[in-house]
Amino acid sequence: MSSTAHIYCLDANVLIQAWQKYYAPEICPDYWEILNELGKQGRIFIAEEVKNEIVVSDDKEKKEDDLSKWLKRSSIPVHKPTENVIKCWQNIIQANPLHKLLVDNVKGRSLADPWVISHALDKKATVVTKESPIISLNAKKPVTIPNVCNNMGVRWIDDFAFVKEIGLKFSCRL
Repeated sequence: MSSTAHIYCLDANVLIQAWQKYYAPEICPDYWEILNELGKQGRIFIAEEVKNEIVVSDDKEKKEDDLSKWLKRSSIPVHKPTENVIKCWQNIIQANPLHKLLVDNVKGRSLADPWVISHALDKKATVVTKESPIISLNAKKPVTIPNVCNNMGVRWIDDFAFVKEIGLKFSCRL
């Protein structure tokens, strides 16, 4: 792995899509071991709100899935909002009226998105997300994590750039 000292804040979609698709544990178990190692090293973290999107709490009726179980056992640090993170969140919302649209209050989705950026801003971390910036004026969602990151001067990359940046090499075997 690369010795680059970047710290990365992971969006929920990075874990969810990797688990369900291209890095599923039965296909690529080493990926999940490496995430645990990066967590132990303090090179990656998630916001508490991201964990809440993935992990099924005891009071929900939804059945706990394997990713939820894995995340509960993982070594990935979970950062709670601090006073400084809350100030970052407030700065994000005040910086541009469109930033409020990052969260879909009607459908209750993307609740963690502003917190991912707030934590990254606070820790000077790079956001890792599956989202792409919106450039079309008639898009369904007017703003995404990358749009807000660009507006706030927060570095962001997708998970494939993350894999390359940390120097991860995959090997296949039967």
